[in-house]
Amino acid sequence: MSGLHQQLLENLSTAVVVVDDRLCVIYMNPAAEAMMEASDTRLHGQPLSDLFVENPSSTDALLQAIRDANPFTKWEAVLYLHTGAQLEVDYVVTPLNGANTTLVIELQPRDRLKRISREEEMLSKQETTRTLVRGLAHEIKNPLGGIRGAAQLLARELENPEQQDYTNIIIEEADRLSNLVDKMLGPVKPPNIQELNIHELLERVCQLISAEVQGNLRIERDYDPSIPDLGADREQLMQVLLNIARNAMQAMETREDGLASACLTLRTRTQRQLTIGNQRHRLVARIDLIDNGPGIPETIKDQIFYPMISGRANGTGLGLSIAHSIITRHQGVLECQSEPGHTCFTIYLPISC
Repeated sequence: MSGLHQQLLENLSTAVVVVDDRLCVIYMNPAAEAMMEASDTRLHGQPLSDLFVENPSSTDALLQAIRDANPFTKWEAVLYLHTGAQLEVDYVVTPLNGANTTLVIELQPRDRLKRISREEEMLSKQETTRTLVRGLAHEIKNPLGGIRGAAQLLARELENPEQQDYTNIIIEEADRLSNLVDKMLGPVKPPNIQELNIHELLERVCQLISAEVQGNLRIERDYDPSIPDLGADREQLMQVLLNIARNAMQAMETREDGLASACLTLRTRTQRQLTIGNQRHRLVARIDLIDNGPGIPETIKDQIFYPMISGRANGTGLGLSIAHSIITRHQGVLECQSEPGHTCFTIYLPISC
């Protein structure tokens, strides 16, 4: 394989696996390694079934493609990886004739396409929501300023301190509503991007959460120490991590045994060739915050990143909305998967290389 061809294959976002006429792996590009969670070096010369298993008919189809030299495409195939994970993909098989026929298998994960479509839909809905909130904020804050000013003038005219208590209530409530509207709008300053170590921030989160529950919560770290520094606004990213960790802590407190067997897991990994929005990134930091709480109710699972949506009676429903807005402004993405006993919030942040 020439240097140029090698470079092209290694920079493709499409996973490519090449097998020989015995269906043994002879090449995997980095996108395939990332998708299959396996290395080309380890699997070189090993049967394709060591990488993934589909069904007996798919093996027959591959062997027939070698015999007849006919390409074919399969949609919505379900692969069972060597890790035990399940992957839904579309794949194209192309025979290459030479001294021995080889097969080039190009795989496109359907979950990635679904995720991109879901992200675009969510961003579109959130932009609509933000436009609505901005309009409402303008209409609410203007009269609030007038109400507050009038209450202050009225307070000066009142001689009875007991009557001034009523104007103080008006002023305090006007301030509270104004602050609430500001929170709904999210951070107004652009991110102050600087190089930072994500593990330092996660350790700070661990300290704060442990202090809040007086050490009564088990926190497990599963860090990838090879993750390089990434560019982010330290305060804003800290706000995101704390919002998610506190939500997890509060959710786990509702378990039948409280925090006795609760566990918060912080995990970091790198991921290569990931598309976020309409941009492909060669290297991305992945940060998972996982709890074993009761899970997010099905009725709000698809709406948790919208303002004023909360599963708690006393929740404002703003924390996750703000977190999602901050991560989006960092060109990243925030996702959530939840079922009873396992909720995972995942943050993807691009790493400049």
